[in-house]
Amino acid sequence: MNLPAVVNGGLCTGCGGCVSALSRNPGDAMPRVMKMTEDGYLRPEPALPLPPAQQRIFESVCAGARIDGKASESNYHPLWGPIRRLATGYATDPEVRYRGSSGGVLTALAIGLVETGEVEFVLSSSADNDDPIGNLTMPRADRAAMLQAAGSRYGPSSPLAGLEGHLQAGRKFAFVGKPCDVATLTRMAKQDSRIDELIPYRLAFFCAGVPSRLGTLAVLNALNVSYEDLVRFQYRGDGWPGLARATRRDGSEESMDYNSSWGSILNRHLQHRCKVCPDGTGEFADIACADAWYGKDGYPDFAERDGRSLIVARSEAGQRLLARLEQAGQISTEPLDIEEIARMQPYQVNRKRNVLSRSTGTQLAGGKTGRFRGLALLPLLLSDNPLNQLRNLFGSIKRSRRQAKR
Repeated sequence: MNLPAVVNGGLCTGCGGCVSALSRNPGDAMPRVMKMTEDGYLRPEPALPLPPAQQRIFESVCAGARIDGKASESNYHPLWGPIRRLATGYATDPEVRYRGSSGGVLTALAIGLVETGEVEFVLSSSADNDDPIGNLTMPRADRAAMLQAAGSRYGPSSPLAGLEGHLQAGRKFAFVGKPCDVATLTRMAKQDSRIDELIPYRLAFFCAGVPSRLGTLAVLNALNVSYEDLVRFQYRGDGWPGLARATRRDGSEESMDYNSSWGSILNRHLQHRCKVCPDGTGEFADIACADAWYGKDGYPDFAERDGRSLIVARSEAGQRLLARLEQAGQISTEPLDIEEIARMQPYQVNRKRNVLSRSTGTQLAGGKTGRFRGLALLPLLLSDNPLNQLRNLFGSIKRSRRQAKR
């Protein structure tokens, strides 16, 4: 599957990995930047057919088109991926816990890695100072910079686009990104030995999908705040789950609760690849974190509380890192039964179970789908209600046909 097919077929995640990987073997058709499209997503530009050598590189790194999972490993759970340790917890630093989207554990891990000298910096994304609803990926080497990046950013980002520059610098660092970013980074590491050498830790957060930039503009419209008058936009954080906050130039502020901003607006603007994503939980990360929602009437309860993170250590390195920060008193944890994750994250259950039927429906309608292997997708489909799978199959056929007519 070539670059135009991935982009035009809706399989691009916008991670920027192809831009970085291909920059080592430059050519006239090579995508050189990630550019915002009219429908509000970041895509490689130009998205042209590549010469054979570059095409092979592209195929080897693009997780939008292909993912090979770890279902053959003994510690693999069909829904939740590799698990070496499972817990809930929070950062013991009150400010870190408050500023984070859930319990601040990812931020605490990042701070701990830098303060102990295990890495020189952490590469992560935060708000762009020149574009309040945009995202900027940069190295962060102290607590203040980590806190600046705390809190979710529900908009397009390309954290791997500039990776080659950091690898050339030769400094050791940790990476924080979406599951698809980490999946691409893992594929890149198989082709580039510098990645495993210089990036000893890959951290991820559970992701329900990337909304278009147009989704954030719709939130601003609902808040009656113009983009031209906007100086700061916060999707979440400063409490759990925290509010979406838009600050005008005169200092006045409008806000919206999480259930309204995400549940009613942003999740209606997800890119296509997210709707058929087989890994929303960071299966390739050393540690993945998520909201450890409390339940109410069988559904997550979004009432404001002190933050609590779901923590999944997936590798030996991740397990050791979590233990060290606990011993240092930077993170407090409690063990969690694996059956509890589904109550905290029901969306992730439904999405992974439905990937195969949705992908099949897309194919039947003439659309493009990725090659997803080693992720236990068939056993999950067979374990589900057949009627639910048929609804997802035919729903995907209808959506794909509608999109083809546009």
